[in-house]
Amino acid sequence: MVCVSGGADSYTMLDTLMYFSKIAPINFKVVAVNLDQKQPGFPEDVLPTYLKSIGVDFKIVEQDTYSVVKEKIPEGKTTCSLCSRLRRGILYKTAKELGATKIALGHHRDDILQTLLLNLFYGGSLKAMPPKLRSDDGENVVIRPLAYCAEKDIKKYSEMMSFPIIPCNLCGSQPNLQRQVMRELLNKWNKENPGRVESMFRAVCNVAPSHLLDRGMFDFSTFTSKSKLAYDTDMVEKEDFKTINFVD
Repeated sequence: MVCVSGGADSYTMLDTLMYFSKIAPINFKVVAVNLDQKQPGFPEDVLPTYLKSIGVDFKIVEQDTYSVVKEKIPEGKTTCSLCSRLRRGILYKTAKELGATKIALGHHRDDILQTLLLNLFYGGSLKAMPPKLRSDDGENVVIRPLAYCAEKDIKKYSEMMSFPIIPCNLCGSQPNLQRQVMRELLNKWNKENPGRVESMFRAVCNVAPSHLLDRGMFDFSTFTSKSKLAYDTDMVEKEDFKTINFVD
């Protein structure tokens, strides 16, 4: 089940998965799903027309989450948290109805790093979004096929393919959106220090649990990993000490 919002990311993901469904060494079928949240001015005809034109099976789910979010969230507050929870619940239910074994979301590398910073600065936790995740209910598996792709490359591909982009008037236009602040921060770092974003992403892919401080993951009293993950050695290896005559 490929979740299509009408943005560059989801269009690119759908196009990619449709291609892989023809050449991959495993057999799988693609069904595109759009959640029509009844945002004012949402062009309801754009996605069905496009999805029909490319010959993919699709389902449009109509749920007025927009009114719920606007009613529950005070003016000036960000709507993302409630909106995402409502959307996730509806998509999980739809996946069951369709018999889908995987739910594909269009998050890319930059989304993952933005989430990392949001959790670090505001959530007090060190986590992002993995390429593959089993949901808390254990009944759904979420995949992110674009997890290793840069946003700028996806935008270039989207422009080249002339996808009919639909803007989000609910969350993307919020002036106090912290995710946008994280995006601007990453862009600033990348301009001032080219390669920093790539280095950050490599770090997310190269975690040493024993060099963090989570006692739920690593028992420092016995030097054993509770998560059964291999733990790394110090960054400065014994061979490095030999070069400066600290070790015989």
